[in-house]
Amino acid sequence: MSFEPAGPTNETMPVAGPSRIRRGGRMLGAIASVLVTIAFTFLGLLAITFFIGRVIPIDPVLAVVGDRATPEVYEAARVQMGLDQPLPVQFFHYVVNVLSGDFGRSVSTGRLVSDDLARFFPATLEMATIGIIIGVLLGVPMGVYAAAHRGRPLDQVIRVIGMLGYSVPAFWLGLVGLALFYARFGLVGGPGRLDIFYDGLVPPVTGLILVDSLIAGETDIFFNAISHIILPASVLGFFSLAYIARMTRSFMLDQLGQDFVTTARVKGVAEWLVIWRHAFRPILVPLITVIGLSFAGLLEGSVMIETVFSWPGIGNYLTTALLNADMNAVLGATLVVGAVFILINKLSDVLYRVIDPRARR
Repeated sequence: MSFEPAGPTNETMPVAGPSRIRRGGRMLGAIASVLVTIAFTFLGLLAITFFIGRVIPIDPVLAVVGDRATPEVYEAARVQMGLDQPLPVQFFHYVVNVLSGDFGRSVSTGRLVSDDLARFFPATLEMATIGIIIGVLLGVPMGVYAAAHRGRPLDQVIRVIGMLGYSVPAFWLGLVGLALFYARFGLVGGPGRLDIFYDGLVPPVTGLILVDSLIAGETDIFFNAISHIILPASVLGFFSLAYIARMTRSFMLDQLGQDFVTTARVKGVAEWLVIWRHAFRPILVPLITVIGLSFAGLLEGSVMIETVFSWPGIGNYLTTALLNADMNAVLGATLVVGAVFILINKLSDVLYRVIDPRARR
């Protein structure tokens, strides 16, 4: 009498199919491609910032030692900063230092640039994030409505708002907002992130004052921070709204003219389903790019807003560094903004694959 083996045999054991292996290989290849692209793009950003720092007519040694330093002191500082070495060697040390998080020391503040960036960048990120939320929540519905009611009065109003967002200077709109809503009506807080008697009461955890105040249980500080951030974030949100609404309207007009939309209407599909299911879904992929670029633009373009509102963010820090010829701070801030821009663009590429199944093939 013979018995069959109790365990699974080679014939019965599950084997990964070729299609699953191919999908896994494509996924690994896509991840590797994204990482390589990010690495080379960031290396190019490092090269640009390095050579900009070397060709502008500002002597970094004088910025450190002052114009009254003796030649001996000047030369010793120059050697200590590595500026006596060939440019390729300087660039190599620059890349190594940046990758290790060393941006040098700021002449303006006397602190490490990395510490300054960790302190100032969250303020810009917080304001820009609220600004892009305002822009998306208002701009997308406005663009969809304008396209669905093309040529009607509200469509014209939305188009005028978009034109104002492209033509009105940011600093002027910020000053008008302060004059009206702060000085005249007292509806919002003034310049800065907090009233002066709240400053320093919340221990920094994330650097985002709204989050840190909630973590500390300081609701008074939370609402005071909201009163200060709402106006500058709304100004940023207005410019983001104008761009997003305009692009959404353009995308929707193209989709509403497609044959499948006409077919859905002929079949008697409800108009709101035609607009939001048949016409809006196909524009999500290009709309992600628009929103990502708009968010990155808010991060790098908030210099004037931060200056007007005395906002202690990276834009204000960059302005102060430029005025003081503080090149370590300028290059460090530029690298951070550029790195965020690169990451947002790559995040948009990843979201393509999540939303559009055709991009996964």
